Amino acid sequence: MFKRYTFWFSAAILFQLITGILHSLSLFISTDPVNETERQMMALVSTYKIDAGSGFHPTYGNLFTALSSCFTFLCLFAGLINGYLLVKHTEPNVMRGILVINLVIFGPVLAVMAYFTFLPPIVFTALIFVNLLAAFIVIPRVEADY
Repeated sequence: MFKRYTFWFSAAILFQLITGILHSLSLFISTDPVNETERQMMALVSTYKIDAGSGFHPTYGNLFTALSSCFTFLCLFAGLINGYLLVKHTEPNVMRGILVINLVIFGPVLAVMAYFTFLPPIVFTALIFVNLLAAFIVIPRVEADY
């Protein structure tokens, strides 16, 4: 079971989908400030508009929401694509390349999360990356027939 790449790839897919779903909840749940400093910060984040050029004047809250939604979409997109490829029994030599692409994307995502965020997104992104890495390590090498 642990020597089959499909086990590790399925776990990575599961964590991608769970992460996307859980992270999407943060887009709909607002936090209330608990002290005056947080109240001032929340007011500035939600009302202060920066001049981003070309007539754009977003608040930092708008920028944060856009960036946060991109992580949700990345996880859901990767989970759905990977799940589709797994269900279609894509050949291991193709899946090896898919795993490399996933590792190239989720490796830097993990580094950014580890540096800039807090524990839950770091843990979930690390679970995705570790399972993808395990799948890559155990996937059989198939030589092309020419």
